[in-house]
Amino acid sequence: MWSRRNVLLGASAAALAPAAGWASDLADASGDIAILRDACETLHPGLYRYNSPRQMAARFDALSRRWARSQTRAEAYLSLSRFLATIRCGHTYANFYNQSDAVQAELFDNRRLLPFHFAWIGESIVVLANQSNDARLERGAEVLSIDGRSSGSILQALLPYARADGSNDAKRRALLEVRGYDRYETFDVFYGLVFRPGAAVRLRVRPPGSTRTETLEAATIDLAARRSVLAAAPDSAAPAWTLTYPRDHVALLTMPTWALYNSDWDWRGFLDAGFAEITARGVDKLVVDIRGNEGGNDCGDLIAAHLIDAPIAREGYARRTRYRQTPERLNAYLDTWDRSFRDWGEDAIARPDGFYDLRGETDADQIEPRGPRFPGQVDVLIDAQNSSATFQFASCIKRNRLGRLIGQPTGGNQRGINGGAFFFLRLPQSGLEADLPLIARFPPNERPDSGIAPDIAIALTRQDIAAGRDAAMEFALG
Repeated sequence: MWSRRNVLLGASAAALAPAAGWASDLADASGDIAILRDACETLHPGLYRYNSPRQMAARFDALSRRWARSQTRAEAYLSLSRFLATIRCGHTYANFYNQSDAVQAELFDNRRLLPFHFAWIGESIVVLANQSNDARLERGAEVLSIDGRSSGSILQALLPYARADGSNDAKRRALLEVRGYDRYETFDVFYGLVFRPGAAVRLRVRPPGSTRTETLEAATIDLAARRSVLAAAPDSAAPAWTLTYPRDHVALLTMPTWALYNSDWDWRGFLDAGFAEITARGVDKLVVDIRGNEGGNDCGDLIAAHLIDAPIAREGYARRTRYRQTPERLNAYLDTWDRSFRDWGEDAIARPDGFYDLRGETDADQIEPRGPRFPGQVDVLIDAQNSSATFQFASCIKRNRLGRLIGQPTGGNQRGINGGAFFFLRLPQSGLEADLPLIARFPPNERPDSGIAPDIAIALTRQDIAAGRDAAMEFALG
């Protein structure tokens, strides 16, 4: 639901221009950690959702000591990222896209990258797309080690840098795959900074269809080569989704993103027209594919509205913040797109536990039916990337029995997630940025520390990858 204060989960803003004269080597930058600590303890509504105050205090102290020593900006970025990941909030991180142009250029843009896309199957890397000239790295190849390090040890080394809510390691693993979803891949960033690959890497590989392992050397690629296989950025008015009919009386709605806050495209009109077309065609099964889609706009509400004939209640998650007005001492470091986030005013109602309830900021309202209603079978394809608005949609489908969830468990967390509004915290000495979500969602009763489980679990296998088979889609299309 869009409003000036219920800003879309996962939104990001353009970075400010970098300060002049930054050095690659940072001396004592512990002042930045004092700012970070003040901002988190004052503003972050989920700081103690999974950690005690004593645990967080000890981590702030350790990070401050580390930043008091001379370090490179890359080392500072790694320790900051690892610290933020301990908050166990999928929206709290040193956002790649909100760093300044200078920081992006220094830390991310010049790194050498592995010449393939891949998924994790267990603790093995399985190639999804080959960007090298070596056919032994074709789709379905298993990479057992890189430069002498086992794939499993690489995964374990990088997991502490990956953001996710609570104990949802499936989301962390998903972020550490390379699938061509993003202009900066989480794996590329952290593998590049931690292991610093050179012009080539030595790989131990089991080629597709073979039981034997081979050792080969493959040239690494640059960021331009990685991005060359991304889909071109759509025109701001171009459709972001497709509605197709792959079987008789079956419709497939493919939705790779809901991050449409900068789009001029009428996505609401698209959905309304799409359901009218589905009705006119006599479709009796709808498949909605949201795999790879972290979230953005609350598009799922409009889909749900076309699936019901009576109002359904949204989940009664309370929305709370830690402050009514930002303290003046922090304002110089807080960047955002909506000035109202600095002062909630009378909308923030003090609670005895130190939180503020946000008046009007609750999910305990209804989704109203919207015609034409689709009465047929609905299957929703999900995976661990669904961690924000798409997580909420998966939860709505399952809770209201509007369809089946097929695939792999979602990201996010049933205990509630943090988001809704953000400050981009600018740390002046290091020149680094950290995203701070401002609104926490709390469930009305105890919930498990996990994402949403599918009704029909279909795991990704190496064999399916090698064959180019999408088992979840095949099952849904029937």
